[in-house]
Amino acid sequence: MDGSTNSLDDVSAESSTEFPDRLSLMEVRLQAQEDEITLLKSSLADALRKLHLHDQQIPLLKQQLIAVNPAAARVLNHSCYVDGFSKPCRLSTSSLDGFHHTPNSHISNTAENGEGGAKTISSYKPSTSDRCTQTEPWIPNHETVPLSLTRAIQSLSLEDALPESIQFTDETPNKLRGEEEDAFQEEMGKDQTWSSSVEETIQPTTNRTLQQQQSKCSDDSQGSGPQTPTSSSPAPPKELASSPHGGPLSSIREEEKMLVRRNSEKSRDSQDKTKQRLSKKAASSTNLLTRSPSLESRSKDLISSTGSQGSRRGTQGQSIKMFIRGRPITMYIPSNIPNYEELKMDLPSQKLDLDWVYGYRGRDCRANLYLLPSGEAVYFIACVVVLYHINNQTQRHYQKHTDCVRCLAIHPDKVRVASGQTAGVDKDGKPLQPYVHIWDSKTLVTLQQIGLGTFERGVGALAFSISDAGTFLCVIDDSNEHMFSVWDWNKNIKHTEVKSTNEAILAVDFSPTDTNNIISCGKSHVHFWTMSAGTLTKKQGIFGKYKKPKFVLCFVFSLTGDVLTGDSEGNILTWGKSAADIKTLGKGAKETFQIMKQTRAHEGSVFTMCVLQGGAILSGGGKDRKVIRWSADLAPERECEIPEKFGAVRTIADVDGEELLVGTTRNAILRGTFSDGFVAIVQGHVDEMWGLATHPTQSIFLTCGNDRQVCVWNAEDHKLEWCATLEESGLCADFSPNGAVVSVGLSTGRWVVLDLKTKEVVSDLTDGNEQLSVMRYSPDGSFLAVGSHDNLIYIYNVTEGGRRYTRFGKCTGHSSFITHLDWSKDGKYIMSNSGDYEILYWDVASGCKLLRNRFESKDREWASYTCVLGFHVVGVWLEGSDGTDINALCRSHSEKVVAVADDFCKVHLFQYPCPKPKAPSYKYEGHGSHVTNVRFTHNDSHLLSMGGKDTCILQWRVKGAGTGDHKEHLASSSSVCSSSSSPENGR
Repeated sequence: MDGSTNSLDDVSAESSTEFPDRLSLMEVRLQAQEDEITLLKSSLADALRKLHLHDQQIPLLKQQLIAVNPAAARVLNHSCYVDGFSKPCRLSTSSLDGFHHTPNSHISNTAENGEGGAKTISSYKPSTSDRCTQTEPWIPNHETVPLSLTRAIQSLSLEDALPESIQFTDETPNKLRGEEEDAFQEEMGKDQTWSSSVEETIQPTTNRTLQQQQSKCSDDSQGSGPQTPTSSSPAPPKELASSPHGGPLSSIREEEKMLVRRNSEKSRDSQDKTKQRLSKKAASSTNLLTRSPSLESRSKDLISSTGSQGSRRGTQGQSIKMFIRGRPITMYIPSNIPNYEELKMDLPSQKLDLDWVYGYRGRDCRANLYLLPSGEAVYFIACVVVLYHINNQTQRHYQKHTDCVRCLAIHPDKVRVASGQTAGVDKDGKPLQPYVHIWDSKTLVTLQQIGLGTFERGVGALAFSISDAGTFLCVIDDSNEHMFSVWDWNKNIKHTEVKSTNEAILAVDFSPTDTNNIISCGKSHVHFWTMSAGTLTKKQGIFGKYKKPKFVLCFVFSLTGDVLTGDSEGNILTWGKSAADIKTLGKGAKETFQIMKQTRAHEGSVFTMCVLQGGAILSGGGKDRKVIRWSADLAPERECEIPEKFGAVRTIADVDGEELLVGTTRNAILRGTFSDGFVAIVQGHVDEMWGLATHPTQSIFLTCGNDRQVCVWNAEDHKLEWCATLEESGLCADFSPNGAVVSVGLSTGRWVVLDLKTKEVVSDLTDGNEQLSVMRYSPDGSFLAVGSHDNLIYIYNVTEGGRRYTRFGKCTGHSSFITHLDWSKDGKYIMSNSGDYEILYWDVASGCKLLRNRFESKDREWASYTCVLGFHVVGVWLEGSDGTDINALCRSHSEKVVAVADDFCKVHLFQYPCPKPKAPSYKYEGHGSHVTNVRFTHNDSHLLSMGGKDTCILQWRVKGAGTGDHKEHLASSSSVCSSSSSPENGR
């Protein structure tokens, strides 16, 4: 036997559950945290810059207030006493109001009582709410302030300090404070924020209002009677109170002009110094950001993302911002959504129902194909156990498993089925617990779940007892010790458990005549178990003079009671009990199981064996791909060879003694006889799949993957139309709008165009030397866009019905590899996503130009929607997503729903559009690996989803009102009811 066969045997025998590389996962998370810290530092620096700018403006405001009226300096220079201590505070309109209402001040208010005269202040003790900016001591019984100046000071407010272009209202102080607080909060990384900045130099304060009030106050004091001074305050000078137009007021106005000139010069110097300091801070912030090149482009968006002047948190500026791994992504709101905040999300109007499962898991699992009396073949792939009626060509599905199914066992009544699954991991990388389901194959009702919390890693082998009508179930898990347990499954009671071996166990079964005898086999061993009084004892088979095989792959019980094993050496060994060899084993040795006969059966491994009703035996070979029929005494009778494209024989199921079902290592199920040969009734890929495309007018779809196979399927007949082998892995594909050809992008930068009828390659081109990630024809078929991992989008002119391609140009501007792209409905523009979560727009018709003003593309309509980043699909992203959680999405042709393929084995269905976070969805299970792609058929009757490592294609029937209707539009979603719940699935 050559080395390739041994390698195949090793892989088949030792396959087990794959676990994520924890170290890689930790490195990714560490990098994400470093990116977030860098972004937060830059945001904090920008917030501090804004705060410093406001602090610089406060002295200017005070100086301008003093310039208008020097008497205001007295108010500004008062110190505040709070609980006997001097406390510096900030002047506010509320502190000025204290001159009117504070209970601790004794003011002669004769002027207001009609007696005239100036107000005199006897004493003043500010309350704790009063605030000013100086800490000089309070001097009681100071000189009396003239009434006109007192009223003028009292009338000073924030309105006088505002530019004339800004209207003052009651909410202005709160708004100004709110703008500063919101600016700081939005830069610190909220999930959804809208940002703008208002940074205007404070205008010189107008004194028109103050002069009018001074003139009015002077007129009042001139026409009123003499004031009555208090005992604690001297009377004000009469000339000051009686000269409305000259004297001291005139000098005050001259001093005001001089102060204004001086203050304006100081303010200009202060502003120049402020600009220098700000430029230094901006430079340091820029240097901080450029230390992380991947954040450079995102920092530009963060610092320059501004809406209209005066806007705050909300939709001013008509843009929203989402963050992925700390990176801001700005998206503009379309014009037909006037009130984004009032937009409500609801569950989609349609649901999905599993219609068909393409594929079979034969590459790494054994004993996974059985025929029921109902005429249904039972097998599994991914998380689904399929019941396929071989004559009616219909399917039913058992869908209660949460991760990949690994093994099957059929109850002696041929109705009940046991299926075991692997452990798997959740979205946080934590392992989930495996278990076994026992269910009714007629009703698909789960009868019992056993072993939850008992098994480790997964369930590797199952077997029902036979002689006692299936009372017991034997289970072997995938732990290091391969725990061997026997269960009374009806009562969910573990009868016994024991460690078996550290070597891989490939098969287990009860003796058909004695429940207490169990046999298991695997790597280099055959174990004969005896169950007695709740304990299991093990005896190892002795190979003696025969060569010990590397693997014992399968075994059966002959009608004569012998045990027949098939091994990796290509032999069938007949085992039987024999008396103990006292000479070799010593006195007191018990009987042993030894090889009675060796029969050369196959070239390469014997992968499976099956006993027919008449006692004949079937064996299936690995390297030679043969199915051989043997007589009861192991004389060969007939044989047949399986076509090479289907691989080796994995398992055999008897249909009627003549007709057989054969499962193969290349994930196919064949049906046939020795005389007529075998044909495939189930086929699938054998390696990870990524490329998926649906025909524009027919129920046909194409898949491709790392197995280098391009498969074209009929979604109505559920059959493989044809399959072609490529020279490299196929990663993406798209049908031309006329449906005559399909382009397939490969892993080396090559891409080929295949004729759908002749299967011939009509065009073969190469763009770059890195893998291609997306192929997309324009709506009219005149252009083809090719997205590559070299960060470029190549544009080709398409002529001759999709058979001739000439380079038109290339779109250059992305800083990471292209992940998704879509054409506009007019075929002139492209929207694209990249690996660093960038959304760019391109004007292809004008020479593949990058549209730097993304605001202009907010109302553009797109012929397809497969980009995972965009305003219309914001809601499909879960909170805390890292950017790789969604692999693909697809909008239905009716524009009613959008299907999402995530990285956690789930398919989601959202309403479309879905522009708000935390949108509800229907969630569907079935895949056992990351879902790599989803696509709707041409009439939206079905959705196709494709797993990665599980090599499974699931076809979902779309249920709901108006399937195929094209009346849903963006604005209509604003009236949809709100729902925060997200059903686990839509069934």
